[in-house]
Amino acid sequence: MPYQAPLADFQYIYENVLDLSQVIDTETFSELDAETVSAILGEAGRLAEDVLHPTNRNGDLDPAKLENGKLRSSPGFAAAFQAIAEGGWVSTSASPEHGGMGLPLSISTAVNEMMAAGNLALQLNPLLTQGHIEALEVHATDDIKDIYLPKLISGAWSGTMNLTEPQAGSDVGALSTKAERNEDGSYAITGQKIFITWGDTDFTENVCHLVLARLPDGGKGTKGISLFVVPRNIPDANGEPGVANTLKVVSLEHKLGIHGSPTAVMQYDKATGWLVGQEHDGMKCMFTMMNNARLGVGAQGVGVAEAAYQHALFYALERKQGRTPVKGQGTIIDHADVRRMLATMKSETFAARALALECAIALDMGKAADSADWKSRAAFLTPIAKSFGTDVGIKVAELGVQVHGGMGFIEETGAAQYSRDVRITSIYEGTNGIQAMDLVARKMMDDGDAAYALLEEIESFAESARAVRPRMAEDVWSATETLREATEWMVGQKDFNQRFAGCVPYLNGFARILGAHYHLKAACAEGHDGPRTRLARFYINRLLPEHTGLLAHAMQGAADLYAISVDDLSI
Repeated sequence: MPYQAPLADFQYIYENVLDLSQVIDTETFSELDAETVSAILGEAGRLAEDVLHPTNRNGDLDPAKLENGKLRSSPGFAAAFQAIAEGGWVSTSASPEHGGMGLPLSISTAVNEMMAAGNLALQLNPLLTQGHIEALEVHATDDIKDIYLPKLISGAWSGTMNLTEPQAGSDVGALSTKAERNEDGSYAITGQKIFITWGDTDFTENVCHLVLARLPDGGKGTKGISLFVVPRNIPDANGEPGVANTLKVVSLEHKLGIHGSPTAVMQYDKATGWLVGQEHDGMKCMFTMMNNARLGVGAQGVGVAEAAYQHALFYALERKQGRTPVKGQGTIIDHADVRRMLATMKSETFAARALALECAIALDMGKAADSADWKSRAAFLTPIAKSFGTDVGIKVAELGVQVHGGMGFIEETGAAQYSRDVRITSIYEGTNGIQAMDLVARKMMDDGDAAYALLEEIESFAESARAVRPRMAEDVWSATETLREATEWMVGQKDFNQRFAGCVPYLNGFARILGAHYHLKAACAEGHDGPRTRLARFYINRLLPEHTGLLAHAMQGAADLYAISVDDLSI
């Protein structure tokens, strides 16, 4: 079935739930107005609908291949990427100084969501390039910027992130890739990297790798790591791709999903690279790339959720099976449980979309207003947006298979592809468990100030909403009080392992309440018992109560986990 971009949802959230106008009113983004935003999203939506979505199945059925050392992309991917590049969609938030649109992340996040819904495997390519661009904008020398940024922003070249090694996954400090200083100021990079998304393409002139490596005098752990840009082809005197660098794609991984996205094992043999940032300061540079990439991955989860929901809804409206005691469409959408699944899919997707956009607005305001409060808010929301968005993507895609029944397990229907493709997102850019650990540790080093500020905001709105939606408002307010207790418990634990033992249910509980907050705002703005209100009522009545068990779990501490011995877990 065709994909339809959720433009009405974006507009409703911007106008009634989050207030995009505060971003547009800043000097940084003053050239934007509501009409321009609508036009941009409309064009991005058409790209996703008409160009990207028709190629999505190709990536699953005819995956990227490595033939005689050369990558061959899935049918239609090259033309679709060309459309992305020609439309300026590779990096809409990049600086106009080097050819970017300079759009706020609150718009780029919506664009990325729609592109991911159209074709996640292909959208991964520009998403990685976006992070690459940002790292260079912030940390690279002017010479590197002048060579690389115009090419990356235009889509002529693409970018990757090279962190992981066979022995160094999330523990980046254990990497063994080496860097040596060359006499001309460049560096020789030697080592192997794994899980490199779009490690090569056949539709860009060059591929530029951001590689973490350790200099001979680099200390142990993450503090001794440096970051280098290492191109597939070394730029010549005119900045065009020149001689081949001494690097290669060794193999492509065989994966559960996103078959159209080549995940490469990369080998570097004294490959020529250039330092980005300062020596031994590579993690700082890489985190510039990773933080916004986390929001981007969260939006990917939302995009696949939307596509999977639409796929399931279309099937439910067409499939005739069994009888129900109600008169309706005469198809399976009349069954109560199918209706429950579809309502869950739609309401969860709305909540995750609003959360991703709120995080993006906080990032924009932190940049435009140079506000510590906005920056703190953005930092706190980022791990929640990444984790919740990807968990929702997985949950909704799985429900999509279930709505199809036995046909969902048959590949020809396409429902299973969404479930397989989106599964990686909860692992990308730090697993969701790592996001939760970050939330209760680093993001609470302010003694919970950022968390409490959000809780105050939710409760304040719930109190004002009692006059309009009394039952829903009371439920949201009461749930927020429970979250406040859990937050106080977390902040009070000086042994971080006590926090870590319940960090995932804590994050999920926080996300569940944020979702209820967005739905309540949507219902209040509607002003009558319309579709937004009915969806909010479903979410608050049926999904919000999950917070009770989640937050009770969050406050159990670690003792019972470690009381279970390794022998207890043995087969």
